[in-house]
Amino acid sequence: MHIIENMRVFDIRGGGMHPVIVELTTKDGIVGYGEAAVAYGLGAKAAAGMLADLSPSVIGADAAYPRLVWHEIYDNSFWTKGGGAVVFAALSAIDQALWDIKAKALGVPVYELFGAKFSGAIEVYANGWSAAHNDVTEWAKSAERPLKDGYRLLKCYPLAHEVNGVSLRHVQRRHLSDEAFQRAVDRVRTLRKVVGPDIGLMLDLSGGLNNDQLIRFMDVCAELDLIWVEEPFDPFDLKNMQVQAGRWPIPVAAGERVYTRHGFRNLLDTGGVDIVMPDVGNCGGVFEFVQIAAMAEAYNARVSAHNCASSLLSAASIQVATASAMSMPLETYPYFPDNNSYVQVLHNPPEKTVKNGMLDVPEAPGLGAEVDLDAVGKYLSFDYSKDFG
Repeated sequence: MHIIENMRVFDIRGGGMHPVIVELTTKDGIVGYGEAAVAYGLGAKAAAGMLADLSPSVIGADAAYPRLVWHEIYDNSFWTKGGGAVVFAALSAIDQALWDIKAKALGVPVYELFGAKFSGAIEVYANGWSAAHNDVTEWAKSAERPLKDGYRLLKCYPLAHEVNGVSLRHVQRRHLSDEAFQRAVDRVRTLRKVVGPDIGLMLDLSGGLNNDQLIRFMDVCAELDLIWVEEPFDPFDLKNMQVQAGRWPIPVAAGERVYTRHGFRNLLDTGGVDIVMPDVGNCGGVFEFVQIAAMAEAYNARVSAHNCASSLLSAASIQVATASAMSMPLETYPYFPDNNSYVQVLHNPPEKTVKNGMLDVPEAPGLGAEVDLDAVGKYLSFDYSKDFG
C-alpha cells in the first residue's frame, strides 16, 4: 500500500505561463507529480484552488489504485460530471501524480503499466515560433528558425493577430475583416513557399471563422498539402462538424478543450474529426487518455496529444503517447524558455533532448520527470499538512 499522506500545490508564474503542479507524498516516502494543463489563458488560480478542494478525497487513498481515486472524485464531487477545464485539469494532475507514484514503486515507466511501448522514439512538432510577427513575410520566414533547429513538422496560427507585441490573439466574434482574411491567406501560401514541399504543416484556427469565411479559407488550405487543420469549428459546434464532414480533402483535428471519454465519444460520433487531441493535463489524466486513444482506434481515427504547458506535462504526454497505438507526433513549444522570466520546472526537460525533430522515450521510473523544487518552491500555494493538518 502507498497511502497518500500529503498534497502540495505550486501555482507557478513566469514567462507568460502559469503552470499548476501538484505533488503527492506517500507515507512510505514516494513522491509523485502531475500538472493541471491551464498554463495559458485563464484558470490557473482556480485550478490550484480546485486541487485544494479535492485534497480530502486524495489524502488517505492508496496510490496503488489510481482508478479508485479517480472515480471517488468523479462520482462524488458533483460538479465533476459535465465539468470543464478547471475541474478536469485538477483531476488530471492528481491522476498523473498517482500513476507516477505507482510506476515509481514498481520501478518502471508509466507506459509499461499499460503493456505498451509502441516506439522507442517520438517525433515532435514545433509550435509557438511565429508569435513575434504580425505581417505576412516575416511571419512566414519565422519558420526558418525551427527548420534550422531540425524540426520537420510545424504548427501555427494563421488567423492570429498582434496584441502587446505578440501575435497570438485569436479571432473574436468569428469574423475577420477583409484585410485580416487576406493576410491569413497570404500567410499560409507564403509559409508553404518558405518551408518547401517536404515540411509538414499544421494550421490551428481555434474555431475562429464563421461558415462562409471558413469555407473560403479551407479551400485555400486544400492547395497546401497540410497534415491537418485544427479546430476549424468551435469545440461545442458538434452539429457543424457532422454537417461538414468530408467536405475538404484535409484531415480535421480537434479535442484540446474536450474532457473525458464521454466527451470524445460525442466528438467522434460526428464523423467529422479525423484526429483527436486529448490533453493528459485536462482530459481526465493518464488512464483517461489511454481510454480515449483506444476509443479513437475503434473509430479508425488518429491521436495527437495536445501539449502546451510546462516540461512536466511534456514528460507525462510522452508516457501516454508511447502507450497508444494511433499516436501522431507530439506537440512542443521549444522557444518558451526564450522569455527571461520563464520557470523551468524540471531538471531534465524533454524538450532539451530533441534532436532532428525526435526525442527518445525515457526508461526512468514513473513519468521520468525530475522536478526542480528550488525553482518551483517559492510558488507553493497549498500544503495539506499545514492548511488542513
